[in-house]
Amino acid sequence: MSQVANHLEMSGIPTVVIGSARDIVEEHGVARFVFSDFPLGNPCGKPWDVEMQRSIMTTALDLFHGATAPRTTVQVGFTWGDAGWRDRFMSIEDAEAMRAAGERRRAAQEARRLV
Repeated sequence: MSQVANHLEMSGIPTVVIGSARDIVEEHGVARFVFSDFPLGNPCGKPWDVEMQRSIMTTALDLFHGATAPRTTVQVGFTWGDAGWRDRFMSIEDAEAMRAAGERRRAAQEARRLV
């Protein structure tokens, strides 16, 4: 995304990147960046949290119109959850149950394929 934004900027098309991987995006030197300290894949906020998403989009539009210096980064004022969300995000609570469910799904798919 950062490379696309830089290419567009070089072509005269202004951009704002909204992202969660601050180190990567800033290393690529995008012109305008809204940073949300959220899990990857969720830069615009929590699913179904319309107010949070609207606020983040408003921040991006404000940055688009108001940035006065190149490589401007603005961090949103929201948090994903408590301080331990990083440790829990993408963890599997019951790995054996998940493994068994996957095996059942694969067996059902194979049975449908053979019909």
